[in-house]
Amino acid sequence: MSTLEIRNLHASVEDTEILKGVNLTLHSGEIHALMGPNGSGKSTLAYVIAGHPHYEITEGDILVDGESILEMEADERTKAGIFLAFQYPVAVPGVSVANFLRTAVSNVRGYTEQADSNRGGVIGSNLMPMRDFRRELTAKMKEYNVDSSFARRYLNDGFSGGEKKRTEVLQMAMLEPKFAILDESDSGLDIDALRVVADGINKLATPDRGFLMITHYQRLLNYVKPNFVSIFYGGRIVKTGGPEVAEMLEERGYGWVEQEFGTGELVAA
Repeated sequence: MSTLEIRNLHASVEDTEILKGVNLTLHSGEIHALMGPNGSGKSTLAYVIAGHPHYEITEGDILVDGESILEMEADERTKAGIFLAFQYPVAVPGVSVANFLRTAVSNVRGYTEQADSNRGGVIGSNLMPMRDFRRELTAKMKEYNVDSSFARRYLNDGFSGGEKKRTEVLQMAMLEPKFAILDESDSGLDIDALRVVADGINKLATPDRGFLMITHYQRLLNYVKPNFVSIFYGGRIVKTGGPEVAEMLEERGYGWVEQEFGTGELVAA
């Protein structure tokens, strides 16, 4: 069993403190939903875990299986088992989904650390054998309801919101992270796309993988059942419980959170 532990995490951007003492522990096999109003700092937490260089960590730690990842670059954190699904995935014209995934998988699985005998023994030029990659990609695309034509399309270029989120589910399936951080994966999806994405998440929610799902709404949680639900407000977690917490938010909104936990100003976009 693996563990992602966030200890008293404080983070700032341009001298503005956004995360104000976040504590959270996520184990393999657990799904933890993080809910809160716009501007509370949820997305900042996701970016900080993934290693976005825009944010400065001023206090606290992030550990995977007891080892701090604060000094790791983003790619090193991916190799350590962290995956971030973006709320708004960026288009990469000129790079096909297949080429992107082959390069990413080769890095995570260590192929690029091996010398390529076909290129004079150069480290970093070796990739997963094409035959093996194609076999695995074809199987995963079928399993996760991703049309085979996606492999040839440029990454997220001209994709609908649902297509982008399906592609991120495919990335998770190929990279096989220990912990998947989902930043509002339900954003901009119609009900059919939401069901397809939720089905992919449920297939990936094995005993070997933990999920931290960031969302505003109950609707994703109607399809992906969390073990824990936390309310994020003013840069910190203010309440944690079971699925009933999400149901309470759906019924009462976020106004009561401000009344109960103070008028902490919203800290991020």
